[in-house]
Parts: sequence; C-alpha cells; structure tokens
Amino acid sequence: MARPTLVSLARELGVSRQTVSNVINAPHLVKTETRERVQAAIEASGYRPNVAAQALRNRRSMTLAMRMHPTLEDGINGAIRDRFLHHLVVAARAQGYSLLLTTADSFDDEVDVLTEMHVRGTIDGCVLTDTHAGDSRPSRLVANGVPVAAFGRPWGHDERHPWVDVEGWRGTHAATNHLLEAGHERIGFIGWPGNSDTGVDRRTGWERAMAEHGYGAETGRWQAERVDQIEQGMEAAEKLLDEGVEAFVCASDSLALGALEAVRRRGFEGLEAPVIGFDNTPVARAMGLSSLDQPVEQAAEVLCRQLVARIAASQDATGSVEDEHVLLEPTLVVRELAEMYAPVED
Repeated sequence: MARPTLVSLARELGVSRQTVSNVINAPHLVKTETRERVQAAIEASGYRPNVAAQALRNRRSMTLAMRMHPTLEDGINGAIRDRFLHHLVVAARAQGYSLLLTTADSFDDEVDVLTEMHVRGTIDGCVLTDTHAGDSRPSRLVANGVPVAAFGRPWGHDERHPWVDVEGWRGTHAATNHLLEAGHERIGFIGWPGNSDTGVDRRTGWERAMAEHGYGAETGRWQAERVDQIEQGMEAAEKLLDEGVEAFVCASDSLALGALEAVRRRGFEGLEAPVIGFDNTPVARAMGLSSLDQPVEQAAEVLCRQLVARIAASQDATGSVEDEHVLLEPTLVVRELAEMYAPVED
C-alpha cells in the first residue's frame, strides 16, 4: 500500500490539506469535531510526518527540553520523575517531537540555559518541574519568548503559562479516611521540613480528614517533619508511636518505609500495615506498602499537548491559545505486606 500523505488523507476525509496539517501542527486552530475525526484517521492510517521537512518548513527544531534535577540520596523517590520522563518522551513522540535533557546549577541558571537553547534554535519550547512559591522561571521564560509548560502549579505566582499538577491533599485525605475506616484512631503524619508547598498540600489532606472525624486538636502532637530518607522516617515514627500514634500517612514512600519498619518492630498484627506512603514507587510495590499513585502518564500527555499548542500559537502571528491549568487526583493503592514483612504466626 502507498504511504499515506497529507494530500491522500485530506482527499479521503473531504477536508483541505491545510486542515490536516493544522491538526498535526496547530490543533487549537481546528474545531473539536473536525480535529477528532482527522486525528482518528491519522492514527488509523499510520501516517507519520516527515520531521525534517516539517522542521524546515515551520522553522522549528521539533525538540523540547527539560532540566534533570539530581536524585535524592536514597534514590527511591526519583522513580516518580523517571516515570514522568518516560511518559513525556512517549507523548512528545506522538506529537512529532523529541525531548532533550539538560542540566543547570540553579533555577536562575536553568532560565539562562533554556533561553540560550531557544535563541539558537535548538529547542522550540521547554517543560519545567519542581515548581515552588515565588518561582519566577515561567514568567522570565515567557518574557524571553520561550514557550513553556510546567509539571507543577505556580503556587500563587504568575499563572500566564499552562501547567498540570496533582492535588496531593486529596490523596492524603483518602488515605487518612481509609485508616480511620479500618478502625485506627490515632493517625500521625510524617512530612518534610521547611515550607515545601507540595509537602504542605499533602499534610493538609491529613489535617482535614482528622478534623472531620473530631481529631483536629491532636494533630499538632501527631505530626513530624523529617528529611526525605528511610532512616528519618523510622526515627519520626518511633517518637510518634511513643506518643500513642498507631497508624501513619506519609508525604513520601521513603518516609513510609521507615515508618513501616518502626511499626513492624512494635509487633503489629495483620497483613495490611497501618502505613501509607506517597508516589507508589517500585520499592513500595515490592514491599507491599500501600501508597498513593500519581497519574503521571495523564500529566505528561496533557502537558505535552499544551506545550505544542503554545509553540504553534507563538509562531503564528494571528494565533492565540488559552493557558490550561489542570489538577489531577492521585489514586490510593492498598496492598498487603510482602512475605518478608508479614507478621510471623505462632
């Protein structure tokens, strides 16, 4: 069979060649019904654009960039970034783009590096991660003419860019309710030190659930902040267990694995441990640790679509696109402990 082309697809669908091209390169310019019909035909036909010709014609590099941040010492929670990166590459490829990874010494340096890459024509746009309160990177990149989309909300800062984030508080709220419904009453929270916006968001869900069940006054004594390491989680859990806490919701799987060890040493009964982590890492799955799973695949797909639309609009003198702000919800994954951690029967 002859290889499908823009012309053959347009003839088959009864639309113009430009319409098919717009669905691929500037989907925001096409009506939803037409876009979905053309996209379905493209996928069914196996059509793949000529990337080199497309880049030359549109003066695009067909490349996106993202900075890789160092992995934490224990390496456990770097798994969520790896998952997101994998799905982002897949999503970018589906849009005809490649992903270029880069490094930077600081947030300021990251802006300079990405801006220089864009000026040189190496990239068409970039993805930001690790957003935080007062984060000026998005607004500075936009001011420099660099299309940008962020995995993480701006936390009250300039929102004139598309972003996707996960509502962590909804996950910890569900996790706390699960433990309460299982019969636990004194539920503690182990989070991160400092003013981490993500950490505060995750703690908020636990606080809300506890307050809804009449435990609001005790939450001040039933929480601890530690560096994101297994040993730190175990130390915090030991102290909270001495305060009478009997179950834990944690801001990460690293902290939760430490809490699991502390609870195990106290001789708990049952296959479902009264500990819930966050991020659903491979280590948590191997241990049988319950955890909250972030929808990173969906986040990557939405983010890539947003960024490609932003790039197309930036290169069209008459084009414009509305910045999307999307919040996704994590899913509670409840597990029974792996054999190595299961209680020993007499």
